[in-house]
Amino acid sequence: MVGQSVIFRLLMILAPLLLLESPPADCANILGLFSTISPSHLIVHMSVMRTLADRGHNVTIVSALKPKLVPHENITVIMAPFSEELNARIALHLENSSKEKSNIFYSIMKTMNTLLDSQLEFLKHPNVAAIYEKPQVKYDLLVLGYVMNDFQLGVAAKWDIPIVVSWIMGPFGFIDDQVGNIYDPSYVPSLPMSNNKDARVLDFGLRLRNFGIWICMKAITSAIDTQMNKYYKLAFGQEDSDFPTYHEMRRRISLLFYNYHSLSEGPVRPTVPQSIEIGGIQIKDQPDPLPNELAEFLGNATNGAIFFSLGTNVKATFFQPHIMEAIFNVLARQPLSVIWKWDDLEHKPGQAANIYFNSWLPQDDLLAHPNIKLFITHAGKGGVAEAQYHGVPMLALPIFGDQPANAEVMVASGFGISLDMLTLTEERLEQGINEVLSNSTYVKNVRKFSVLYRDRPLTPRQSVIYWTEYVLRHKGAYHMQSPSLHMHFVARNNLDVCAFVLFIIASSLVVFVFLLRLVYKRFTRSRDKVKKC
Repeated sequence: MVGQSVIFRLLMILAPLLLLESPPADCANILGLFSTISPSHLIVHMSVMRTLADRGHNVTIVSALKPKLVPHENITVIMAPFSEELNARIALHLENSSKEKSNIFYSIMKTMNTLLDSQLEFLKHPNVAAIYEKPQVKYDLLVLGYVMNDFQLGVAAKWDIPIVVSWIMGPFGFIDDQVGNIYDPSYVPSLPMSNNKDARVLDFGLRLRNFGIWICMKAITSAIDTQMNKYYKLAFGQEDSDFPTYHEMRRRISLLFYNYHSLSEGPVRPTVPQSIEIGGIQIKDQPDPLPNELAEFLGNATNGAIFFSLGTNVKATFFQPHIMEAIFNVLARQPLSVIWKWDDLEHKPGQAANIYFNSWLPQDDLLAHPNIKLFITHAGKGGVAEAQYHGVPMLALPIFGDQPANAEVMVASGFGISLDMLTLTEERLEQGINEVLSNSTYVKNVRKFSVLYRDRPLTPRQSVIYWTEYVLRHKGAYHMQSPSLHMHFVARNNLDVCAFVLFIIASSLVVFVFLLRLVYKRFTRSRDKVKKC
């Protein structure tokens, strides 16, 4: 009996996994719209689409940036690049942001008009417009890469198809409203925070700060929502009364894929069933072989190697020459080998026998190599997740957007340290590198995290397959939606109930005071009569 019980349990565990490995009965036509301005964000979205193509679905990818994809029989790529003028505006914003300290809210508000203009330009590009204005293919599902482009949801109305939103971070105010996630500022951080046991409960100061951020976030979200509605009307017009409104399309979202893992990354918080965690979707199950030249360099790194990358959005030219010179001088003195992502190979910061420069590096595959001892990073979400997955400690040089918050979480979790790029000196950088390399606590902490990060009932790819096909099987799976999505602001926040309760309390007080005065008057009259007698 015991043996049969064990076999039964194994079958219960293996059955859904075997189901995911078998090809789907019906291959769907899936359209992906990806108008992100960041190549690193595009990598996450492409990992989702590649997973669906590997499953056997027919995938059409429409992208503003050229995706790095191996040719695939189930993938069709349509390019809709931004204009040179818009690219120049984006580059200028990125350069200016790298020269000043700013948080994610300031960065969003400062670049909002440029972002919205880029999303509308993408939607109006002839290659994109041809898809939804004169459709030649009937699509079954829209996958939208989120980048403040909610108004692009209107494309799905052309075929009346369900929508899956792909988001490169964890739950966040601007995106949570799309699926009705519950947000309580008393214990749910507005910005990323460490999930170690000592930081889970917010003290009074943190709760006060969190509440203030929450108020700001709500105000910014409201302003963004107004802009989205305006751009939706610009994109799809207002003449056709049968065409769904912007807010109606928001209620057609079936799933939201978060590149996030709550149990390891935190915070532990309530989310609705539509919120699906696929943290690390861009990380390969098995790393690919490194290019020969890079593999040879890393293989000869007898003391280990440092990997230095500031991502795809930040260029070395954004910074003062003395900062890059300081970084080069420190790295050239290291006993370890150094692999440095550098865009302009004709104008390197210097030459050193221990430094290997290249404009493109397979980041995930590199971090998986056992000889990598330290990752110097700008603290982008993708790079931090990959380093955590492979158990590599970090030295962060955050610059803008979500990077300062990501670095703060990384430091609080004990995975490394963070330095200010704008005030960086040779002494500070050298001390930082020595601290992370010589203190084994950092590598122990991140390797412990790696075990937790990997321990899941389904891999990120299996989650993408199962839940996407669940939506296809159930024609949008709208039964998973939170009722809050279909309630107006007053009802959703119980303002009418509160008003009614206050009315009852106020009415009761009025009646009570009236009765009290009435009793008092009768009592005083009776007392006066007794005195007269």
